[in-house]
Amino acid sequence: MDTQKAIKALNKLIEINNDRIEGYEKASNETNEVDLKTLFNRMGSTSRECNAALVKEVLLLGGKPEEGTTTSGKFFRAWMDVKAAISGKDRGAILDSCEYGEDNAKETYEEVLEDDLQYLSADQHTMIRDQHDLLTRDHDYIRSLRDEEITR
Repeated sequence: MDTQKAIKALNKLIEINNDRIEGYEKASNETNEVDLKTLFNRMGSTSRECNAALVKEVLLLGGKPEEGTTTSGKFFRAWMDVKAAISGKDRGAILDSCEYGEDNAKETYEEVLEDDLQYLSADQHTMIRDQHDLLTRDHDYIRSLRDEEITR
């Protein structure tokens, strides 16, 4: 196992979860709808739990856990500001932005599972696969809510 490459892969997932946390905080601030605020808080909590497990692994490997967000995540949150301003905090536009963010999170997990598996222990692989499954369910749920708004 290449420890440095394992740390880099785990930090990539920490970073995308940081994006997700900040993205859902932003989305929660962009809506006045209680059901969406509740949903966004739950999604942020999922990423906080994922991050806690990922940080623990990085520390066990002797690494420094990532504290920031991705450049694309910063761009995404700025785009949410623009969309919210233009759309007047429209439910469909907010869900559409969230679905875009969920695509990025899901893709990052898939990249790590495809490209970095050889650097990870069996336990880390299982943890990442389980987290991917959680985020995929969240992704699909956000997409279904967005699609409902489109058909209204």
